[in-house]
Amino acid sequence: MIHRILIADDEPNILISLEFLMKREGHEVLLARDGREALDTIRRERPELVLLDVMMPVLTGFEVCAAVKGDDELKATKVLMLTAKGRETDIAKGLAMGADAYMTKPFSTRELAERVRSMLGPAA
Repeated sequence: MIHRILIADDEPNILISLEFLMKREGHEVLLARDGREALDTIRRERPELVLLDVMMPVLTGFEVCAAVKGDDELKATKVLMLTAKGRETDIAKGLAMGADAYMTKPFSTRELAERVRSMLGPAA
């Protein structure tokens, strides 16, 4: 089974590198460049996992995560927050908003791929 993943980040270089990594892992990839686009894409496309940056225009990753986890139709969507905001309070806030996992930038691509596999299972 191919897993559908949304990558939401306002930094083009991060979008490109994560898209390459997730496609190499065998996943179908969707992209969003701000929080509103991310939330609209989640509602329309129903990805299984969202790689979500915290600091984005329009809506923050925290706001997107809270909206997804507060919606009965979307709350099963797994959310992995990827952010430079690595203070304990930021991590606690992300998890309190319902994030399933939290990784800080910079991160190892190998570690990210392993985390995605553990959250979704292997793509086929």
